Amino acid sequence: MIPDFLKKFESDLKKYEREFVRIIAKPQKEKPLEDNLDLKDNKFLGIPFFPINKEYPKDQNGKPMIMIAQLNFEQIPELDLFPKNGILQLFLSPSDWYLDGSAIVYHTFEELTKETLSDFSFIQEKDYDEMPVFKLHRLSFEKGIDKGASEDSQFDYLFDDMDYWDFTENLTEEKEKQFGEYFDAMGHKIGGYAEFTQSDPRDCNDGQSDDIQVLQIDVDDHIMFGDSGIGHIFIDKESLLEKDFSKAYFYWDCC
Repeated sequence: MIPDFLKKFESDLKKYEREFVRIIAKPQKEKPLEDNLDLKDNKFLGIPFFPINKEYPKDQNGKPMIMIAQLNFEQIPELDLFPKNGILQLFLSPSDWYLDGSAIVYHTFEELTKETLSDFSFIQEKDYDEMPVFKLHRLSFEKGIDKGASEDSQFDYLFDDMDYWDFTENLTEEKEKQFGEYFDAMGHKIGGYAEFTQSDPRDCNDGQSDDIQVLQIDVDDHIMFGDSGIGHIFIDKESLLEKDFSKAYFYWDCC
């Protein structure tokens, strides 16, 4: 329910609402290389689905990357613009992921029938030591509605000609709490508004201001990018519609 003091803005704020898919990440007792989930299952860490005839991603030093996230869109509630099938994966370098050592891979519906890579002996347990995700997770999903976000530059609504932060300065402590809870964009998610520990990079880079958030991996007991940081995948609308994830990019920030 919208807080009473925001009722006068309700009809305008409706235009800013966005559907998203909330990710419920359940840590597993197995180590990533002992993953007993299906190859095509949604997961953080674990053994990836990967066609044997496709080049496995390597970092700039030639080291095989580690899969951080796998999304099988056929098993995920549908969102406008997003694929209805295929598998999207985020890979990070085991040694320098924080220095732009990332790869985003999409496997088409047709590729899901191909013979898969089964020998992952080129990855060692120690390769997971510096990863921002510390445990294998099984993922499940539920749909939600984002109302807005404090740091997402695409939430540009003005409250009586005041932006998000200026408006909060005039609120009581209780109202400020309600305000933050109503416009909460945190959590693991697909789509929706983005949360940042610093600022939205799309607002600073030419041609990226309208880019769509594909994935947000937030902080929890077993996940942290740097010092309480958050990881994201973004892409422009046209490329998302065409399922051209060669245009997607990874971004993270921390305190």
